[in-house]
Amino acid sequence: MQSMTRLLCYSAACGLAFPLLMAGGAQAKRSETLLYSFTGGADGGNPYAGLIEDKSGNFYGTTVEGGPHGVGTVFKLAPDGTETVLSSFTGANGSYPLGVLIMDTIGNLYGTTSSGGANGDGTVFKVAPDGTETVLWSFAGADGSGPQAGLIMDKKGKLYGTTVFGGAHNAGTVFKVAPDGTKKKVLHSFDGADGFAPLGGLIMDKQSNLYGTTEEGGAGCDGNGCGTVFKLAPDGTETVLYTFCLQAGCTDGVFPSGTMIMDKSGNLYGTAEADGAGGNGTVFELAPNGTATVLWSFTGADGAAPQAGLIMGKGGNLYGTTLFGGANNFGTVFKLSPDGTEKVLYSFDSAANGADGFLPYAGLIKDTSGNLYGTTYGGGATGNGAVFEIAKH
Repeated sequence: MQSMTRLLCYSAACGLAFPLLMAGGAQAKRSETLLYSFTGGADGGNPYAGLIEDKSGNFYGTTVEGGPHGVGTVFKLAPDGTETVLSSFTGANGSYPLGVLIMDTIGNLYGTTSSGGANGDGTVFKVAPDGTETVLWSFAGADGSGPQAGLIMDKKGKLYGTTVFGGAHNAGTVFKVAPDGTKKKVLHSFDGADGFAPLGGLIMDKQSNLYGTTEEGGAGCDGNGCGTVFKLAPDGTETVLYTFCLQAGCTDGVFPSGTMIMDKSGNLYGTAEADGAGGNGTVFELAPNGTATVLWSFTGADGAAPQAGLIMGKGGNLYGTTLFGGANNFGTVFKLSPDGTEKVLYSFDSAANGADGFLPYAGLIKDTSGNLYGTTYGGGATGNGAVFEIAKH
C-alpha cells in the first residue's frame, strides 16, 4: 500500500528525523472524554481522518482498518455513543480511506479511498443514507492515484479533490467529478517543479479558485522540494504562491500535508510537519500578496509534527493537533491565539498508557459550545483508535 507507507513514515528514511522531546513543565489541559473506542473488528479500526457532524449531533467518519474485509469502514456515531457501520470496503469498491467525509443536503456522504477500486489506484465514493455505496471514480494512474484527502463540493454539487500520485508526471493531480460520477476531469497534473504529492485537500474561494498544498516539490530544499502552496484558477492556470525552504536561515517549516483554511481577508493558514525554528513543524499564515509569516514553531514539548489542518474559532483563535510531542510524545491538541500565544489544551497518553488515544493524524471540529472533537489513530480501550471530545472550560 504505497500511500499508507508514505504517510506512516516519520523517521530519517522519509527525509527528516523529528526530535521528539519530552515536556519539562506543566501542560495546560482541558478534560478529555472518549466517545468511542474502536475494536479493530467489524466496527472498524484506526481512524485516520477527522469527523463531520450533522444537525442532530451525529458524527460521521472513516476507519482505515477493520470491517468485514479489514480495509476500512464508513461509520456513524450517535450522541448516545452508539456506533453504526454504514459501509464496509471490500477492495473492489475501494480500500483504506484516509480523507474526511463531506455530506450533501440530503444526507449522502462522499469521500475517497487511497487504494483499491477497479484499478487498485483508489476511488471516489458515495454512501447514500440507506448505506448503499457507489464508486464514482476508480483511478487508473494516468488520471491520478492514491487520493488521501477528502473532497469539497461547489454550489452545483461538483466534487473536487487531489491524488498524491499519478497524472501526467506521476506527481499527483487535482480532479473534478460530478456527484453521480458521469463526468470526470483532471484539472491539473503536478510535475514536481510546481509541487509533488498533494496530501492535503482543497479549499475554494468565491471566485471558484482552488487552493491547496503539496507536501514535496517546488524549488526549495536545494532543488529536492520541500512543498508548496498553490492556486488553481477556473481556467486551469496553476500558480505557485509559496515554496517552503530548508536551506540555512529558513524557519518556515517543510512538508505541508494538511488542508488549509482561509479567512475573510483571503489569508491562508496551515501547518508544516517538520523543521521550523523549533525543529518540529510550524503553523504558518500566507497573505494574498504571497508573504509568509510563521505564527508558531513547535519545540516538541508543546507538540511535534502537525499533520492536519487547522480550524478557526471566535476571535481568530486557531485550533489543531500534533501527531507527536507534548507531555508523553503521543500528540497534542493546541490553541494558538492571534497574539501568538500557544497553549497545549491536551497531551495524549496522560495517565493510562494510551487509553485516552494517541497519534491524532486528523484535525478537529468545534461545536457551538466550544467543545472540540477528533480522532486518534491509535490507543483507546483496545488500542485501535478512538473518537474523543475535549470539553471547554
